[in-house]
Order: sequence, then C-alpha cells, then structure tokens
Amino acid sequence: MKILFLTDNFPPEVNAPASRTYEHCREWVKAVDQVTVITCAPNFPTGVLFEGYRNRLFARETMDGIEVIRVWSYITANEGFLRRTLDYLSFMVAAIPASLRVKKPDVVVATSPQFFTICAGYVVSKLRRIPFVLELRDLWPESIRAVGAMKQSFILDWLEKLELFLYRRATLIIVVTNSFKANLVARGIEAKKIHVVTNGADLSRFQPLQKDSGLVETLGLQGKFVAGYIGTHGLAHGLETLIEAARQLQEEGRDDIHLLFLGGGASKKALMARVKEQGIRNVTFVDSVPKADVVRYWSLLDVSIIHLRKTDLFKTVIPSKLFEGMAMGIPVLHGVQGESAQIVQNEDAGLTYEPENAVELASLLIKFDDNRELASRLGRNGLAAARKYDRQHLANRMLHLIKTTRRCVNKDEREKNEKS
Repeated sequence: MKILFLTDNFPPEVNAPASRTYEHCREWVKAVDQVTVITCAPNFPTGVLFEGYRNRLFARETMDGIEVIRVWSYITANEGFLRRTLDYLSFMVAAIPASLRVKKPDVVVATSPQFFTICAGYVVSKLRRIPFVLELRDLWPESIRAVGAMKQSFILDWLEKLELFLYRRATLIIVVTNSFKANLVARGIEAKKIHVVTNGADLSRFQPLQKDSGLVETLGLQGKFVAGYIGTHGLAHGLETLIEAARQLQEEGRDDIHLLFLGGGASKKALMARVKEQGIRNVTFVDSVPKADVVRYWSLLDVSIIHLRKTDLFKTVIPSKLFEGMAMGIPVLHGVQGESAQIVQNEDAGLTYEPENAVELASLLIKFDDNRELASRLGRNGLAAARKYDRQHLANRMLHLIKTTRRCVNKDEREKNEKS
C-alpha cells in the first residue's frame, strides 16, 4: 500500500500539526510499502525559512523512511488573514501537480485546519482515482469567526459551503475529538464514515526528566516555581490572560512563580511589548527551538498552563500539549472548557480554571506553589493516564481505518464492474 499525505506543516517545524503528521507517518512506513508527504519549505511560524532549506518549486528528501516532497509556496509569518490565505492557496496550487509525480498512490490523506490543503486532497483523489481521507484537526473556517480574525462576510459563508462539500466528498473522515464528530453529524454528514483518532504524545520522547540544569542557569530560573506555556502564541490562545496573571503575582510579592513561554506566533510581539511596558519581571520568552530540544524545556516546568479564548468553539478541541505534559509527569492548569477539561478532571491530572480569568489562574498557581505534594500527585496521575494516548497506538489505529476504507472502496469497485 502507498499513502500520499498532503500537509502544509511538517518537521523541522515543531507545531502540533507537524508533529502529529510526522509521528503517524513514521509509524506507517513500518507497515506499508511507501509513505509520501507533500509539504512546503519549513517556515512556521515566523515566515523565515529554516536553515538549510530553500523555497524551491520542487525538492525531495527522505526523513526516517518517509519520502518528503517540498513545493514552492508564498511564505509569510503566521499573522495577517490575507497573507496567510495567499500562503494556503499557493500550497494548494503547487501540491496538486506535485502529486502527479508520485507513482501510483493507493490513497490520499489531506489534513486541516485550513481547507485549501483539503481542496488539494479532493482534486488529487479525482485525478488519481483513489480514496480521499480527510483529517480534521480544527473546525475551520468556524475558528476564524471564533477569534475575530475576519468579520462576518460572504467569504466566510462561501468557505463554510466549501467545507461541507468536502466533508460529503471524503471517503473517510478522521477527527481528533468526539465533539468534532458530533458537530459534523449534526450538519448532515453521515456518521459511519467519521472516526475519532485523538491527539497524543510520542512516549519515546516525552517522559519524566530531571530539570535541565544548564537551561535553569541560562534562563535564571534557580529557585523558581516554573509555570510554562509551550506552543503557538496565536490569536486563539488568549495568552494575555497569562501575562495578566504574572503581573498580579508580581504585585502580590509572589514573583518566585515564574512564567516561561516557548514558541512563536501572531501574538508574540504584542505579548512581549506588554510585558516590557508593564515592567513584569517574572516572565521569560523563548523562541521556538528544534524538535529534539523541546523536551529539555518541558523538563523545566513545575506546572503546564494550557489556555484558549472563552468561546463555544474551543469547547470542542483537545490541545495536544495536554498529552505531552501528561507524558512528562507534569500537572496541568487547564483553561479550556469542554471535552479537554473533562479529560483533565477524569484523569485527575491537573486543575481547571475559567478561560480568560487571570485572577483564578494566579490563585491556582499560588496553590500549586504552596502545595508541592498536590502538584506531584496530579503529575503522577497524568503520567499513568498518558499510556492511553500513545502516538504509536493512535497512528496504528488511523492506519487500520485507512486500510479498511481502501479495501471497502476496492470491493465496491469490483462489484460495480461485475454488474456492468
């Protein structure tokens, strides 16, 4: 079996979509004949090419047995709706002809959140006459409305019509939460072709570690209780709440509680400017680091903070950083309502707080700092639960669904040919 996968994020980028795709494909190459990924030159989130890469029309490389084809795209930072849309469109236009250079794929998988990659997957499935698997990691374009990135308009209405068209045309839909499945079924998509494969963590990489003493010294974190946010600093994440909590802690004389931010995104410059303007001393920003180094920064954390804006849409998502923190044995302060909060509560892996409530977040940080045994117990609970979200197991489940779908399609085609 030969799998063709379309995604605009892939290592050495280190965001959640890149990690999920890479870790799934890395497992698949052990069980199928070939896995080919079509992506673009790595540049997320800054819009600056990673060292050693060029934005060429077509380039090939091999990564852990995965054939990677990189195509030209319009490169821009992860900010500004129009520029990002041009980025997405250019990848769609380049990915379709590049797919024709892949020898006899048996199935095409295209991953969201933005649907222009999904459009490319649909077109490729028609051109190559192969099943079309849609992986849904975000309810886009609904998420555009949720963060206010674009006002109500006919464009968003048109994108939603396109979204539903693609759902209907997909042979198989993989969603990352049960809430996503319920959303699609309520909008008329047949339930039998929708399957849930949640996010998870690579347990071979994410596991309990002693604090990296070199980083502790470099970042000046000696004797600090470190609360960390690791991930994209985007409009959806509402990280202003974390900055305000840090300010309140400093005012209360609890600046021994230090907030560490690792990553980049559209909101990072504004967040840094706010910290400087308000004279907040108990916050440190670190730029994105190579994938291999991320766990060193995770090791610094006494507690992981997860946060999204307070909106109904985000009740349906489960941030992948939740599972990475659990696998590291780090308790979580979880500022996301809905399905993901239920996981935290059911597994007793952390404490939840109201999104955009800086007062409550600051109070819980003090609670953890004053009660290290509580933090330790919740961390151990998360570590035990992380086995349920082992990326290797999840990758194999998704592969099983893809293989089953392909067999069913082939069977239907044979029966159709026999009748004709």
